Amino acid sequence: MNDTFDHCMDLLRAGDRERYTAVLFAPQDKRPALAALQAFDLETARIRDLVSEPMPGEIRLQWWREVVDGSRDGEARQNPVAAALVDAIGRYSLSRQALTGLLDARVFDLYDDPMPDRVTLEGYLGETVSVLIQMSAQVLANGDDPRSADAAGHGGVALGIARILRGLPLDRSRGRVMVPADILSAAGLDGAGWVAGEDRAGMGRAVAIMVELGREHLGKAETALSALDSSVRPAFLPLSTVGPLLAKAERAGPDAASSPISLSPLAVQWRFLREALRG
Repeated sequence: MNDTFDHCMDLLRAGDRERYTAVLFAPQDKRPALAALQAFDLETARIRDLVSEPMPGEIRLQWWREVVDGSRDGEARQNPVAAALVDAIGRYSLSRQALTGLLDARVFDLYDDPMPDRVTLEGYLGETVSVLIQMSAQVLANGDDPRSADAAGHGGVALGIARILRGLPLDRSRGRVMVPADILSAAGLDGAGWVAGEDRAGMGRAVAIMVELGREHLGKAETALSALDSSVRPAFLPLSTVGPLLAKAERAGPDAASSPISLSPLAVQWRFLREALRG
């Protein structure tokens, strides 16, 4: 377990310092399972960056589906992230169906199709971000129901929107349109216009609508979070970065689509610490 935990933490340290820091704020005995979940998500999310066309990505996702359903147990034990994930599933009774749903949602990433509408975006973020928050809460609840579905659902969408806004410049450089088509239409744009970036006023309107959508879900998440047991709250530490990121995107307006917005590592640690001390 120590070897797989160290491997997962090394991946998080190199690939996503925010996730790495969040794991360190959890109780020590829960960190291996939390690191496994986050490393699994990081590994599957970046498949699209490792393949030149969708089919090899589909094959990798299918391998992970078979790890989750137990049909590749022998191979899984040879892969540190897979081995850690299998251990976490067994120890904390994590839903194999929900993990498979996450993998199914990742197929969307491989094809770079435009996000069709707000409802589809909320569903996608629910299956990829909210599910990880909910499972992390379940780990912190020792495998019991953490009663956090509402907080995780809205929180995952809010966090996902903040991450999309943070990644707008990279996505646009690849021709990827994660801002839903109905939001672009409301801003007077379409996908091609968004990628071209010539209508700054329209770009600003689209960013503003995304910011408001993120705030809507963040507010609902915070209301639901206030009723949760303090033991599961470390699963929600990343939500403390959402408000500041949304504010930065709002101030940047159309520039958020060309210049990345971010928080410094020190700012992230301070926000995590402040939320952890609130309990």
